[in-house]
Amino acid sequence: MEYVINVYLNIKNKDMKNFFGLLGMAILGGAITLGGYKILFNEQVLVERTLSQPIKTVTTNYNPLLNNVNSTASSIDLTIAAENTVNAVVHVKNTAVRTQVNPLDIFFGNGNKGRRFEQVGTGSGVIISQDGYIVTNNHVITDASEIEITLNNKQKHKAELIGTDEQNDIALLKIETGSDLPYIPFANSDTIKIGEWVLALGNPYNLTSTVTAGIVSAKGRDLEGNGNIESFIQTDAAVNPGNSGGALVNTRGELVGINTAISSKTGSFVGYSFAVPSNIAKKIIDDLLEFGTVQEAILGININRGDTSIDGVKIASVSNDDGAKESGLQSGDIIKKVNNVKISKFSELRGQLTAKRPGDFVDITVDRDGTLITKKVKLSKKNFYVSKSMSVVLKDLTKKELEKHAISGGAKIIENRNNNLNYYGVKEGYIITEINKKSVVNASDAVKEIDASYGEGNPIYIEVINLEGERERYAFR
Repeated sequence: MEYVINVYLNIKNKDMKNFFGLLGMAILGGAITLGGYKILFNEQVLVERTLSQPIKTVTTNYNPLLNNVNSTASSIDLTIAAENTVNAVVHVKNTAVRTQVNPLDIFFGNGNKGRRFEQVGTGSGVIISQDGYIVTNNHVITDASEIEITLNNKQKHKAELIGTDEQNDIALLKIETGSDLPYIPFANSDTIKIGEWVLALGNPYNLTSTVTAGIVSAKGRDLEGNGNIESFIQTDAAVNPGNSGGALVNTRGELVGINTAISSKTGSFVGYSFAVPSNIAKKIIDDLLEFGTVQEAILGININRGDTSIDGVKIASVSNDDGAKESGLQSGDIIKKVNNVKISKFSELRGQLTAKRPGDFVDITVDRDGTLITKKVKLSKKNFYVSKSMSVVLKDLTKKELEKHAISGGAKIIENRNNNLNYYGVKEGYIITEINKKSVVNASDAVKEIDASYGEGNPIYIEVINLEGERERYAFR
């Protein structure tokens, strides 16, 4: 037994010696390896502890600038503008009396004058003064025999028609209430910017006191297919039938436009609406109140509309007896600004002139052979008018022409595109003195009389003075 224990101890001691020998060799080998690494690479070896940290999530399209813009946009409060204006927008009811004739009565000659019936149309209007003046669209009250205004508090009043401007689709009404009314003040529509927030207020589909919001999409917009050359403010605020004549206001509750039209194939809103700028509406209203008719101002130029690639409006020719000639404007000049308002196309120029009166002075900046020149031009009164139905342009007669032919009024044909007139030899330069046996006062009067009857199936009779000074009479259908 003692022998066995001694053998076990001897074996254990031997194993321990082998173990410590191996350990010493391992330590020596490690020291040699570290020493050699330091000698060869001469770099300090660092051992760092990696700690687990939570991963921070960042959206890839994050932009601090856009974030600030969104914060600013979301801070715009439209409720104040709505509260300050909704009570000044009214409902307009137009009642027109129509006559319906039975075709059988005409064929058999029964002598029945037809059945009379009432046709009702509705729209919107904007109170613009405490004493009850209201602006709306001309097409809202066309042919009205009676106009009824319903205020936002449900009170109803009969309205008087003060005046209209068919070309710019503006009408002025007046109601008497015996008390001061809420109204919307005018803003300068030239200062409104693309992208600016606006509210459209009106009565679409007879839903009273409706407010929608959008932004200004474009300025100086001319609608394709429309006979007139207009200068609308385009927005994406929802406007539908019944909104016509309503208010377009800025975030301060000021009137920047009169909602007038939508671009749609269905008759309902599809994304764009159009408003007459407040500067034009205000000028028309002032003219109707002061003169009873709109005073149209012109530069006294003819323009070249064919070249749409030009940034501006190119002057084709200058009239001899208007302000453009006196100021030194020349054919070939390209109009770039009116009173520091940039002009890119004719509708923008037309919008600026529509907001002015004859006799006003405007600064016209033109590009002449690459050099910008500014001229102060006195605007002249428009003395020519276009009959769309007869396709002729008529001009007022001068005092010399009136004296020469011993007449008190008339209208000279300065452009003729009518096939019937050309067929019978009625030429440019002929003077129209009578229409349907009524004496013609001026060109505007002649155009109204022609467009009221020509093309409706009834004959139109005109008397003219030809180029030799002889009187001729014609009848057309």
